[in-house]
Amino acid sequence: MFCWYSDKKAGIFFNEMPLVGVRYSIPSMTKYEKKSVERYPFICRKGLKVCLKDYEKSRYYEFKIPKGYCYDGASVPRLFWRIIGSNTDNKFLIPALIHDVLCEHHEYINNDRAFSTNVFSALLKSSDINSFKRFLMKNSVAFYQTIFCKWR
Repeated sequence: MFCWYSDKKAGIFFNEMPLVGVRYSIPSMTKYEKKSVERYPFICRKGLKVCLKDYEKSRYYEFKIPKGYCYDGASVPRLFWRIIGSNTDNKFLIPALIHDVLCEHHEYINNDRAFSTNVFSALLKSSDINSFKRFLMKNSVAFYQTIFCKWR
């Protein structure tokens, strides 16, 4: 395991370098496959073991992201692309990968939404996203999860 990021709140460790790819529609695909590629254009190209440490609560979480896991990247509405950046910005790919997995599997981090938000913010920081954009993204995600996903 190597340390991707660590501060006073959270530590993020991977067994190897994350490898993300882009999926493309090809003519021989079915409508269903093309819709899937359109909705989830990114793919985890190799299995990834993730370890998260919550230093504030002295907790440790470990889970695997399977090879072939598909996701939509950062969910940045088009209206905000000039302020934050496009949802396909490569700086967002690793943070979005980990955060999407955590949103689908709350149990991986003991249903701790606040820790999920801290991890997302830490991943954005490690991707050199400036503090203003991080603030907007972190708080937008926290609001969305609380209101629409009922993840308290």
